[in-house]
Amino acid sequence: MRIGAYQFAVTGNIESNYAHIKAGIEKAFQSGVRLLLFPECAVTGYPPHCVASSADVDFDQVLRVHHKIQALSEQFQMYIVAGTIVKESEKYYNSAVVFCPDGKREVYSKRALWGWDRDNFSQGRQAGVFHADSFTIGIRICFEVRFPEYFRELYRAQTDLNLILFYDRTDQENPDRYRLIQGHIQTRAVENVCYTLTCNTCAPFQTAPTGMFDRSGWMVNELEREKEGLLLYDLEKTPLNFGELGRKEISDSLMD
Repeated sequence: MRIGAYQFAVTGNIESNYAHIKAGIEKAFQSGVRLLLFPECAVTGYPPHCVASSADVDFDQVLRVHHKIQALSEQFQMYIVAGTIVKESEKYYNSAVVFCPDGKREVYSKRALWGWDRDNFSQGRQAGVFHADSFTIGIRICFEVRFPEYFRELYRAQTDLNLILFYDRTDQENPDRYRLIQGHIQTRAVENVCYTLTCNTCAPFQTAPTGMFDRSGWMVNELEREKEGLLLYDLEKTPLNFGELGRKEISDSLMD
């Protein structure tokens, strides 16, 4: 299955965000992508950086954009995973919506809330696991990469691929933070013996990669920082190598 991630500079302008999303979907379709990942809050912008608060988002406009993305998913027969804000009654959730080509949708909402997230969002409750073709896929969002427990849940679900959506940037160059977060991603991939695809906003200064990591934690593809673009990777189910088998066997014994 060809998978992709499209990074762009996420803002608080929903129509502008959608224009980038639509362009990314069309490019991905031309490249034969079956599953496409976008950043955290890609539809709405991330509060308070892009919009003052979740309550200030125009949710009628959000729903219209969700409908348009769903239509593109069905038109191009593509699984599209996009970060957004979901409103339910008076609660707001930092969510990843999976738009499926059969017209269905899956939702995962961020659970590791701190600082701005805690100010703007309620805690999610979903497992964050869905199926695309023959692959079992897990979803986690940004700050959750710091906590192995969230990814051990996905290990128990025997995911083939984990997706991490990021809105992680600073107001000045911070290469140490970039390397730190990359290290977290690599560790999650290694300890869970799982392919991991990430996607971040590319607004300066980008402090988490948009990249593809294999089951041994090696970054096998990465987009240039702070530049809009599409990452591609052909995901295949292949036998585990020697080290991967060892990590899985010992992990299973520890969990028993």
